[in-house]
Amino acid sequence: MKLEAALLECPVVAIVRGIRPDEAVDHVQALYETGVRGVEVPLNSPEPLESIRRIAEAFVGRMAIGAGTVLDAAAVDAVAAVGGRIIVAPNTSPEVIVRAVALGLDPAPGFATATEAFAALDAGARHLKLFPAVTYGPAHLKQLKAVLPDEAVVWAVGGVGPDSMADWWAAGARAFGLGGELYRAGQPVADTAAKAARVVEAARALR
Repeated sequence: MKLEAALLECPVVAIVRGIRPDEAVDHVQALYETGVRGVEVPLNSPEPLESIRRIAEAFVGRMAIGAGTVLDAAAVDAVAAVGGRIIVAPNTSPEVIVRAVALGLDPAPGFATATEAFAALDAGARHLKLFPAVTYGPAHLKQLKAVLPDEAVVWAVGGVGPDSMADWWAAGARAFGLGGELYRAGQPVADTAAKAARVVEAARALR
């Protein structure tokens, strides 16, 4: 599934940091059943590429799958090789963005300032991850949106949860990356399902 289509169905990307390959598909199935359509496996998780491979194979055409904490072009290549399509980073690295675009992937680089946002856009990104969002707040994003092009899709990531999504949406965010609000390493699948249900309910209320 293309990233744009996934976010149209539900503007949430689940960040499953710390997930193991043997449990990845079960937790993502719980996310899928509640309505989440985007999943990011951070590369500082155990055997992240194997988790991405298993998820991508199990949910081909049904979810947008990718990696987080992607810091160099070699990592972009590795993620692409196992079926990942989303390339999420905590920073603005033109090298990562250019490589992802060249491979037909969707980069979502991290930014905090107008300078970083336009550097990312100039390198070919269209999705911009405000990170850590909680540090800057919705007012910061509202001011940035006044100068960002309409086609730039801003994600609010870091300290965002179902109780604050409406404020971020009003400020111009059109996607959310949620980690601990959805998944913490070692939690039961039932907890993932319960958390996801609350998040998806909040996301649907935005529209």
